[in-house]
Amino acid sequence: MAELDTARQSLTLKIVYYGPALSGKTTNLQRLHDLLSPELKGDMMTLDTRNDRTLFFDLVPLGFRAPSGLLLKFKLFTVPGQVAHDATRKAVLSRADGVVFVADSQRHQGVNNGEAFDNLVRNAQQVGLDFERLPLVVQYNKRDLPDIFGEHEVRQRWDRAPWPVTFATASAGSGVRETYEALLQRLYVRADEQYALLNEHGVTAERFVSLACTA
Repeated sequence: MAELDTARQSLTLKIVYYGPALSGKTTNLQRLHDLLSPELKGDMMTLDTRNDRTLFFDLVPLGFRAPSGLLLKFKLFTVPGQVAHDATRKAVLSRADGVVFVADSQRHQGVNNGEAFDNLVRNAQQVGLDFERLPLVVQYNKRDLPDIFGEHEVRQRWDRAPWPVTFATASAGSGVRETYEALLQRLYVRADEQYALLNEHGVTAERFVSLACTA
């Protein structure tokens, strides 16, 4: 859940990149960090182990001030992909305001994608998130590889889902910003519903997205 600090006039929003192992969660954050303006971003923090590329998380604290002086901050995390680190996934997912689910476009990863998404739904419920209202974007990554699901197949698969689907090759930076912007648009609506603060402080949806994506 968003953290509102009335004394410091700040609202902090947490975004989590979730998905199966090696789907490109870390690469998404690295490329996004590269794209954002220096004044918006903090240092990238990565914790690696022998068992997983990101045992805990990558963190990019971003922030900007609304015309009223309200400080809006964004904390971006990835979860570890391996099932063995499910407790860490839950800890990172806890109090999330929005999620990017990063799927692997390769056909042989279809089962892993499905299991990881089911795990997201399960863990969201266990940490007290309202999954039906949680801002979510599904990204199909690794579009540059052979033997991948076609865009038409993917869109058919998610046709009845309420979440937008994006396509990316995060290693080349393609689709990374678009995915982030799609989540921000949904995050704005949810945050304004919860706090009725953004419009009140002169932050429209367009300004919210453009300021948080300034490059």
